[in-house]
Amino acid sequence: MSIKGKKVLVLGLSKSGIAAANFANQHGAEVYLSEGKPITDDKLMQIKDLEKKGIHTEFSGHSEDFINKAELAITSPGIPPHSEILQRLKNKHIPIISELELCYRECDIPFIIITGTNGKTTTTALTEHILSKKLNTKACGNIGTPPCSIAEEDLDYFVCEASSFQLAMSPSIKPFIAVWTNFTPDHVDWHQGLENYFNAKARIFKEPQNAQYSILNAKDEKLMAFSKEAKGTIFMFAENIGDNCCYEKNNSIIFKRNGIEEEIIKLEQCPLIGEHNYQNIMCAIICAKLVNIDNETIKQAIMEFKAPEHRLEKVRELNGITFYNDSKATNPEAAIVAINSFNNVNAVLIAGGRDKNTDLTEFCKSIKKHITTVILIGEATDRFEKNLLQNGFTNIIKETTLESAIDKSIELNPNVVLLSPACASFDMFTSYENRGEVFKEYVLSRV
Repeated sequence: MSIKGKKVLVLGLSKSGIAAANFANQHGAEVYLSEGKPITDDKLMQIKDLEKKGIHTEFSGHSEDFINKAELAITSPGIPPHSEILQRLKNKHIPIISELELCYRECDIPFIIITGTNGKTTTTALTEHILSKKLNTKACGNIGTPPCSIAEEDLDYFVCEASSFQLAMSPSIKPFIAVWTNFTPDHVDWHQGLENYFNAKARIFKEPQNAQYSILNAKDEKLMAFSKEAKGTIFMFAENIGDNCCYEKNNSIIFKRNGIEEEIIKLEQCPLIGEHNYQNIMCAIICAKLVNIDNETIKQAIMEFKAPEHRLEKVRELNGITFYNDSKATNPEAAIVAINSFNNVNAVLIAGGRDKNTDLTEFCKSIKKHITTVILIGEATDRFEKNLLQNGFTNIIKETTLESAIDKSIELNPNVVLLSPACASFDMFTSYENRGEVFKEYVLSRV
């Protein structure tokens, strides 16, 4: 369904909103861009550029004038479905879609979509890295580049990290390959219930939107059960299940298709550590094999790959201590994944920040099993200390700054120092990226 000649309302002056407005304009739509917040100085040049192209703009609210003109609305992932503006649009029976859906409808480039609660950014980056050795591909979506902004390029595939927010507003997208890394409770408020959150992701694996190939986590009970509903050709990963899968065997990652096994890479050759990263690698391997990338190219690409920043990122080795930056772990579930990557080593964990008041039971269990000392910082310190003590872990140190926590960790002379906060960053930093950069800069400054 072409948007040429249609009046299209784009909500929000985000990166995806600007990309959608420009894309719709290029495809012959009359575009109305509506931003609910006041305009800021750093956006003025972008606004002038949009208006030069004939795109109508408004700020500090969504006017009835713009809404009444709209035949189609493109929403931002930051706007929840129960928001006032989306309710106004629904009441007027105006279709609402995502920027991702817009791109899919208007261009012919096939999508490889990667979703999941955790691991999707690393999997997306690695998949694109492997495929780019032989094909014209680009990573896009939630990883930072809106697909609409690269849709005019000569690409073989989009490798798209897709959040539940984007998929919930993408009613017809049908990927070539769909990957579901794992499922844990998250974004429940946005979706107004856990079932809605699950279904937002599930839709690209079921009719009528199902991918040609569906890749699912065999170690995730929810996804293992869901595999019986998924359509297309199913590949499981993390366990040797069925004729089509990818798994560990004899310290190697094995790809199996139609019952035939192929060794792709030895675990010791993988630059990413931890079971969760081996699973991310498996997903990328399956994607690469399904687009006919040869085994040697896959192996070499994996070996040269560097983890995305702030995701169990190896920073340096100093006097026998290896430092890892996992600042992206803003909840206990994500931190557990990192903690579980270290076995039989003397490991210090730096945790804490703005508390999300999530259950810490499993977090504490993982710490007891894998961590020697915990250093706590930030607003969550007292609650985290209380929960750790209740769960029988007593080797706790409290510090007031990240820098002093690093200094203290070095004094302890462990094998590993892991920053995996299990908390938001906003009590002490502007973002998890800022927190991770401070960690890296200070660690690298130590002689």
